[in-house]
Parts: sequence; C-alpha cells; structure tokens
Amino acid sequence: MKYMAAVLAAAALTLTARGAEPAFDVVEKTIPELQAAMRAGTVTSRQLVETYLARIAAYDRQGPRLNAMVALNANAVREAEALDRERATKGPRGPLHGIPIVVKDNYETVDMPTAAGSLALASYQSTGDAFQVERLRAAGAVIVGKTNMHELAAGITSISSVGGQTRNPYDLARNPGGSSGGTGAALAASFAAAGMGSDTCGSIRIPAANNNLVGLRGTRGLASGRGIVPLSTTQDIGGPLARTLADLALMLDATVGPDPGDPTTSVAADHIPTTYVDALQPGGLKGARLGVLRLYFGPDEDGSAVVLAAIDRMKKAGAEIVDVDVPGLEDLLRDSSVIASEFKFDLAAFLAARERSPVKSLGEILEHGLYDASMEGTLTRRNAVEKRDTEEYRRALIKRETIRHAVTAALDEHRLVALVYPTLRRKPARIGDVQMGTTCQLSASAGLPALSVPAGFTDDGLPIGIEFIGRAWSEPDLLRVAYGWEQEAKLRRAPFSTPALVNGKAPVPVSFTAKAPNIAVDLTYDRIVSELRYVVRLSPPLRDVRLVALHRGKGDAPGPITARLLDALTPDGAGMVTLGHQDRSALAAGELFIRYYTAATPLGSEPLRLRMPGPAGPSSAPFAESAPSRLVP
Repeated sequence: MKYMAAVLAAAALTLTARGAEPAFDVVEKTIPELQAAMRAGTVTSRQLVETYLARIAAYDRQGPRLNAMVALNANAVREAEALDRERATKGPRGPLHGIPIVVKDNYETVDMPTAAGSLALASYQSTGDAFQVERLRAAGAVIVGKTNMHELAAGITSISSVGGQTRNPYDLARNPGGSSGGTGAALAASFAAAGMGSDTCGSIRIPAANNNLVGLRGTRGLASGRGIVPLSTTQDIGGPLARTLADLALMLDATVGPDPGDPTTSVAADHIPTTYVDALQPGGLKGARLGVLRLYFGPDEDGSAVVLAAIDRMKKAGAEIVDVDVPGLEDLLRDSSVIASEFKFDLAAFLAARERSPVKSLGEILEHGLYDASMEGTLTRRNAVEKRDTEEYRRALIKRETIRHAVTAALDEHRLVALVYPTLRRKPARIGDVQMGTTCQLSASAGLPALSVPAGFTDDGLPIGIEFIGRAWSEPDLLRVAYGWEQEAKLRRAPFSTPALVNGKAPVPVSFTAKAPNIAVDLTYDRIVSELRYVVRLSPPLRDVRLVALHRGKGDAPGPITARLLDALTPDGAGMVTLGHQDRSALAAGELFIRYYTAATPLGSEPLRLRMPGPAGPSSAPFAESAPSRLVP
C-alpha cells in the first residue's frame, strides 16, 4: 500500500500548489461532459486524474473510509499528460480519450498487481493486460486504479483478504454489493468516470443496484474473459458499470467484441452495432411490452415494493405491462449454477499458465491461510470437489440450455422486449450479515443479457435496482427501454458521504450552538460520516431532568424522538449520534429539534430547532440530501 499512498500524496501536493485556482468539479460528471470540458480547454486529462486521486485520498482511507480501492496506477498522471499532448497534436482517439476509469482487481494489468481479492496473489504482477483493459487503453482511457472485490469473486458483499470490507457510500454500515462492490462504491463516490466489473452471478448487477448505478451482464460471448481471473468460465463475463446509460454505452463500444484468445467471442462481431449509443433514443418506453416475472417478487420485501412502484410508473409512461409465468422455471434454476463444479479447476488452469503466480491452486491458498476468515467455508467446500465432470455438472449444463429456451419462448410468446424483476429483492445487507434476496441466477444460467438500472429508493434512502433480461444479443433493445426509463425517472443521486472537495480536501465539520432558556447544546456535524456530536449544557435552575431528546419533526411540530442525548443516568450530556437518511434530510431542512423533559414539563419544553450555519462557503453549507422515492404513482 506504500506506493498507493505515494500516488495520493503526489496528487495532493499538485492540487495544493495550484492554490486558489478553481478546481474542475468531477462529481457526477458524465463522460460526454468530461470530453466537452477537455475539448473546450476547461480541464486537461491530467487535471482530471489528479482530481479523482484527490477524491480517493479524501474518502477511501479517510472520512467515510469506503475502502473501494486496492491499487493506484503510479503512471496515471504521466499517461494523462501524454494523452493531452496527443489531443493537442492529433486530436482525440474517441469518446474515452483521456477519461479516467477504474477496473476490478481480477482484471490483469501490467502496471498494477492482480490479486483478485486474495492475499495469495497480492504480489502477482502479470506481463500483459486483460483483453478488455487493452481495448480501454487503446481507446485512450486512463486506468486510475484497481478496485476491491469479494475474495476470488466468490461472494456478493465485497470483503477480501487484500482489501478488507468495502462500505456502501449511501449507508456506511451496509455492503456495496459484490463481487464488484469496489467498482460500485468507487463510481458512486465519483472516484472515476466509469469502471469495469465481472459477473458470474450478479456481480455487476448487484453493485449497480446497491450504488444507484447501471450495469450490464452481456450475452455470453459478447466480451472476452481473457486475462480475468476466473470463478467459472461458463458463467463469467466482464463488463462495465457507470452512473448513466450513455456512459455505459460508450464503455461497451470500447470493450466488447471478438478476441482470438477467447473462443466464446467468435460470433460476437455479427451481433454488435456500430455504436450502442444509437440505442439511446427518447421515448424508449412507449409501446414497449415488458413482462413482470412474478416469481421474483415477494411480500414485505423492500426491493420488490420499490420495483413494483417503478413498473407502475413505466406503465404510465407508455410501456405495456403483462404478468408472465415461465412454467417450471423455479425448478430449472435450482442447481443450475456450475460455479462449484468449475471454480477449483478453472482457477488452477489460470494460475498454471502464469509463471509469476506465487500459488498454483485453491488448495495452496487454503494450506497457507491466505484468505479472509469469512471465506473459509466457501473455499473449503469448493476445494473438496474431486472432479469437474460429474452427473450433477452434466445435469446443470442441460438445465442451462433448457432455461435459455424457456425464457426466450416466454419473450416470444408474449411479444416482449424484456422480462423485469428486482435486481435484489432486499435492500443492501448490513456489513457482516448475509445478503438475501438475490435474483442473479436467471441471467447467469440462461446466458442471456441482463441490465440493472435504478428503480428508486427505500424509505431509509437506500438504492434499489430493477433488472431487464432479454433475448441473446438484444443489448440495444434493453438499452433503449432502460434509457426511456432513465429519462423518465431521473433517479441518479450522489451519496451523502462523498461531497465535492473544498480546495482539494473533504469539507470540514460544521460547528454551531442551539440555545434556549435553561439549555444550550454545542453541536458539530460531520456530513461525510453523518455524525452529530453534542454537548448539552443545562442552566443550574433546571432540576430533575428526565430526558433531553432529539426529535425529527415536520414543519413546526417536533415529531418522534430519534435519539436520547441526556438522561438521569448520563448527566454529562456529551456524545455522538449517527444520523440516518431521514434525520440528515431533516437537519438540512431545519426540522430536527431538541426538547428537555422534567417533572415541571412532563410533556416537554418548547422545541429548540437545530439550524445549520448559512452558506458562508462550501465547507459550512448544509448538505441537502435528495429525498427518498418509492416512485409511488
């Protein structure tokens, strides 16, 4: 990690040397917006790289400590400078020229280690780039760094022995999805313009859903897997995540297509449009027939509720909605995964072909204890598989063909563009808990393309995704419908924890005092971790205090108690409260109140409203978080 710190320190020094020069704000900027700024001379690729590195320095190991990055490209600034010179002399190569991106740690890169989240491979340095990384560099993209992932891609909560636990920037106590959760968190936090993940069973789509992003698992064979550390070669596919569908389309243009080193891509050229951007036309929902796959909806599920509300709104925007049942699908999906059958053997084949690899098998990783404790059961079970070609494996392969035909038949029978369902039926799980509610297996087993896009937010401000699955090679159709939804709903929201930098640094905490007769409360709010520190000072005449409480109100009404600041057993009255989404929004709106309760005032004192300081500058301006939306029509 030493060289990672050195890269960040160099970027910070450069930004400091600029002094008061206004910095280009990269937060939420799209690839076309970044290109327009470089074309106009407003910013250079070098400055973009430095600004993204400054955000990584401020928020990845400090502040909210997202822990999304595991490596930084020490040559990124020099590569950006070279691309700036090339732009000046020859013009841009295309829409990704000079654009900073991040890639998942299981993509081989010549300039950074490829650990795939495993301590066993932390020192492995490849002699070549993965095919899709080659394509990105050829398009002029700058690889800023590599992102944390679930260890060996074998899970969906993004914890690894190399990078530890990545945190969700929308709720720091929850996971970002996996296994590409580092890429998901990094893009939500504007650590880069776009990024790459891989999907074996939901590992692009789940991080997209949990981080209010878009992500595509393409048709099997659309993109090369050469140079991606395998989990299951039958189910693996690499692909992009982004904040908008326009950015996703540009990343697809650069990365998909035939690779002589990956036979599965041999027919890809026949199915790839000149540009996926052409699919992004207004009105994509009008007249589009969408089938609601009721199998994937359940009662009392946060994800299901948000997605059903989104589907209702799609119908009002002109989509034709029909309920669809695929006969026998639930039974077909059961035991259709081939990950357990292939992982041990595919990983060994990959490592055997690389002389520099410090280990050659999953067994060696287990023998030397080079894994996170949370992975022990999974890795031990998968290492116990004695051979790939078993009766169970053959049955799974047959089921996969049957699933593909059954889904395609349902699409044809009902004349559908896509089937729709929640990417996750449950909201992101708390760190350490098991993530429930995945629907990942349908696309993974069918080999059909599935696109996850934002559906809305839960009441506590957590993103939920909706997934569109279509026929083989129907990526343009999925993009067209999803773009219609994106333009209708406009659901992209930046997380609270990674706001714009102030002079190259994270905003400082805001201090203020709330006063009333008999009580004064000194408060300090750190918006990037959503912590409200307080010291309650009571006047001597105030006796027999039962409670000093924080209320979330509406208008002038104090509303319910959300925190207890002082009671009879804690007379010092100092502490800290972590504000949830609703309380953050209430604070920004001036709708948090403090009341004290005594024997003389059993129903509470007059409400003391908390008022954040006015806009005296970016470091003290209140942070107005976007309100959650279930998209209830």
